[in-house]
Amino acid sequence: MATESDIPTQRQPRRGGIVRAFNESITDLGSFAIDVIVSLGDMTRFAWRTIVWMFTRLPRRDTMFASMYQIGVLSLPVIAITGTFIGMVLAVQSYNQFRAFGLETQLGGAINKSMFRELGPVLAATMLAGRVGSAMAAELGTMRVTEQIDALASMGTNPIQHLVVPRFLSCLLMIPSLTIMAVFMGVMGGFLYCTTVLNIDYYHYWDNAKKYAENWDLFYGVIKSVFFGATIGMVSCYRGFHCQPGAEGVGQAATKAFVLSFVIIIALDLFLSIMLDAVYQAIWPISPVTLM
Repeated sequence: MATESDIPTQRQPRRGGIVRAFNESITDLGSFAIDVIVSLGDMTRFAWRTIVWMFTRLPRRDTMFASMYQIGVLSLPVIAITGTFIGMVLAVQSYNQFRAFGLETQLGGAINKSMFRELGPVLAATMLAGRVGSAMAAELGTMRVTEQIDALASMGTNPIQHLVVPRFLSCLLMIPSLTIMAVFMGVMGGFLYCTTVLNIDYYHYWDNAKKYAENWDLFYGVIKSVFFGATIGMVSCYRGFHCQPGAEGVGQAATKAFVLSFVIIIALDLFLSIMLDAVYQAIWPISPVTLM
């Protein structure tokens, strides 16, 4: 039969296990925080070196055109198709809500404003991150695994200037055009669905679309797309350059490039929206639409 002096001895292992698990969790959390800080610092150094080389020496014309073709031209079909269906989906989802208040003809303004400000730039950036960002990370990761990047460095060629700068500039320059294409196709898709399927009056649809969607809204989305393109180019190239050995490392680099790019794009979308809305209110304290 156990005495009272034996009870603390029996509970000691349980308390020790809880303390040990707590210490391990704190250690894991600290290791994760250190890894994040180190990766952030390493990515900042990588971005700084890319920007320095971008202003020091521009890439060759043929290399630049090849990257722009791969990133921009070949992405146009998927961007156009996706933008068209997004505009139609907006029309389908919004019609019943607008119809309940007798505002069917206001759909044009709602669809166009949504495409200009949010869906156009975010859609183009997401598709670019999935199609181009993953491909760039896998390509550079394969070059890292097969030691092609080390071979370039041994021959006196700077890998960042030769491999990263053309891809980064192409993402930066081509995504505004892709955003405009996504916006245009989304607007046309919503218009065709509303006027042909939902039988909304053509004249009133376009009149409200022009009334509630301003030039600032298109500028709003294009400005966002520039930051999104820079994010995709930098994150994808960084993940490719720091790829782990083996085929599994290449796959992980492509996956991490897309996931991290998407997360940063969503976070940037929030902060850029707050900043651009503040700029708009500072320049035009009262919207012209509210005066009509």
